[in-house]
Amino acid sequence: MLGPLALLLIALGALTLVFVVLWAKLVKTARRAPQQGDPAAVTLATPTPLQIGIGAVTNFFDALGIGSFATTTSIFRLKKMVADQLIPGTLNSGHTLPTVAQALIYTTIIEVDVRTLILMIAASVLGAWLGAGIVARWPRRKIQIGMGIALLVAATLMFMTQLQLFPLGGETIGVGGVKLTIAIIGNFMLGALMTLGIGLYAPCMILVSLLGMNPRAAFPIMMGSCAFLMPVGSLRFARERRYHLQAALGLALGGVPGVLLAAFIVKALPLGAIRWLVIVVVIYTATTMLRSARTERRRAAMTAPVTASR
Repeated sequence: MLGPLALLLIALGALTLVFVVLWAKLVKTARRAPQQGDPAAVTLATPTPLQIGIGAVTNFFDALGIGSFATTTSIFRLKKMVADQLIPGTLNSGHTLPTVAQALIYTTIIEVDVRTLILMIAASVLGAWLGAGIVARWPRRKIQIGMGIALLVAATLMFMTQLQLFPLGGETIGVGGVKLTIAIIGNFMLGALMTLGIGLYAPCMILVSLLGMNPRAAFPIMMGSCAFLMPVGSLRFARERRYHLQAALGLALGGVPGVLLAAFIVKALPLGAIRWLVIVVVIYTATTMLRSARTERRRAAMTAPVTASR
């Protein structure tokens, strides 16, 4: 008889298959009845070598512990590749398959209490489903503000990692009672925030450590959570056509080989200097994102009287 972990991995495989099939159907629908300037129905939507390269690099470092959302957002903004309001959906849909690959690898090699794992994953999926439904309908300025704040949070967490300010955690591989309730509520909130573009890895690591668990147990929890919640959230963004198809495909095509290279060949790198560089770039991106939101507000204030007079 199959154990709970094996059933969980089978469920992940089934969910991933459903995601790929439904995403393909949504792409066909978008191409069949394209809206003017619809980024979800780009002709042929063949990713550029740069977009594939971004997927490979960001997911390579994601598998090694740097994270992919903040770095990808920074590159998109610097290269003016994806409109601000489309970045959350592009991140979630494009990084889904590479994240599933990470989950399948690390969930099988790191021991964790299966009940804790399953309940925290379920909570994150519910949070992502609700969060994606809200974020997908937000106007551009609101997304700029939300992502700007999310990036500053990500930079803060990276800074804490560099200075080793995270709680040390304990030796247990699972929790129960009140601690389990806190873990479920916490991961629900992290799943919702994931749809806005703030990565789940670092905050989940903090949550697990604060609950007294072994920090290594965070890897299957955070990767499994993302692997299950991202297909769910991504499909909501795809239905609303609030993502950039071409860039998302580039992330997916480049991302899976990047993860496999990091997990099975490189395995570990001295990442201290790279993290400092990422922190600087992410802070710069957050600042420009918030500045763009302020410009949007000023533009709206200037055009409001004209609209009212008509």
